[in-house]
This record gives sequence, structure tokens and C-alpha cells, in this order.
Amino acid sequence: MNQILITNLDKKNADNENVIVSSNEFNNYNKKEILDNYTIPTYYNNYTDNKIEKNKKFFKLQFIFSILIIFTTISFSIYYIYSLKNREKISENIIGNYNIYRLYANNEGTSEKTIDNNLFGIIEIPKINLYYPIFSTLSEENLKVSPCKFYGSNLEENTNICIAGHNYNNDLFFSQINQLQPQDEIYIYDYTGVKYTYQVTENYEVKKDDLSPIYIYNENQKNLTLITCNNLNNNRIIIKAIQ
Repeated sequence: MNQILITNLDKKNADNENVIVSSNEFNNYNKKEILDNYTIPTYYNNYTDNKIEKNKKFFKLQFIFSILIIFTTISFSIYYIYSLKNREKISENIIGNYNIYRLYANNEGTSEKTIDNNLFGIIEIPKINLYYPIFSTLSEENLKVSPCKFYGSNLEENTNICIAGHNYNNDLFFSQINQLQPQDEIYIYDYTGVKYTYQVTENYEVKKDDLSPIYIYNENQKNLTLITCNNLNNNRIIIKAIQ
């Protein structure tokens, strides 16, 4: 066994006598002596305490910020849903008023066009449970409430009636027209309640600056074109139909 000659540093043995110990005992003795006599500097303790306190403040601020983000997101979602439902209710009220006005007009012989010249008629698509009034003029405010006609004259002529509607990625307005297939039926009702039936012929997409679906059509037929946005790629979804 390796042995080492050391001086006894124990305060109880003040005569500093020499002691022969093993190397393992020496190592253990040194470790104990260091641990017993070592004191962590005050400045290090202060630094550690300050760092812990700063971390606590950081995590607290981060938690508050996360709560604010969650609250804002939930509030915006609730407002958005409420706004959409409110627009849907406005559309339903317009249809209700439109039907009442048309009833009185037929009974009293009043011209339909003097009732509400801002309405073109009503569109119905049974397959996707769609039923909305159609505004006769296109504007952002009108589009928020219901689909709008923006091209074509009247339903009795061989023209291309173009109707635009918003896509809210739900079941409102034109959000579901991409589900339409050839032979599906679309109904348009005019001021007098006459029903015009169209059958879908095409369902495709174009770039947002492509106006060909509006101006290219069969002039010997009564054509209908529905347009909405594809919110995933910014294209335009086009539904073509004829009588």
C-alpha cells in the first residue's frame, strides 16, 4: 500500500506531528479539509440569486403574454363567427322582405322594379343547400351580405349572367360551389318569381386576373357563371351552367 508522510493539521494536535497515512486516506483528508474550509464568495451568491429572480420575471411575463395572445385569438374568432352569422341573418331578412314585397306587388299590380331595384333575384342550389338573394350591383359591402351579379343583362336573353360570392371556407355564400358537378341544377328566380333552371357544365379554376370566364360563352344559349375565390392558392373557382 502506498503511504504518504503528512503533517497533522488537526487543531487538536497542535504539535504538528508527522503521520504516515495511505494515499487514499490522504485524498479523503484533503477533500474533507477543502469542503470544511471553503466558503462560496458573497458576490457569487448574489449573482445566482439575481439570475434566478430574472428568470422568474421572464417566465411570468411570458405566461402573461401567452394568456393575452390566447384571449385575443378567442375574442377575434368569436367576433368573426358572430359577424358571419349576422350577415347570414341579413340575407335571410332580405329574402323575407323581398317575398313580402313581391306578394303585395302582385296583388296591387305594382311594378316589381319599383320595389327594390338593388335586387336581381334569388339563387338556389339544392345540392349544397344554398339559397340567397342576388344583388344587382357589385360592391364590397354587398358581397359581405350576399352574392352579387356583375355581368349580363337579364335572364330572358342569350347572355352570360355572372354572379360573384365570397368563400368563407364554411357553408356560407359560395363556400361550397366547388362541390358542384356536371348536371347539377342551379335555380335563379326573377322579380316575378319565375324560376329559371340551369345545369352545370363545367367546374374549374383560373388565375385571379383571367377574365375569360366572363366574356367567353355560347351566344346562342342562356349562360350562367358563378365565381368565388380559392383561398388556398388565390385562384378563382368557376362554375359554368346553361339553361
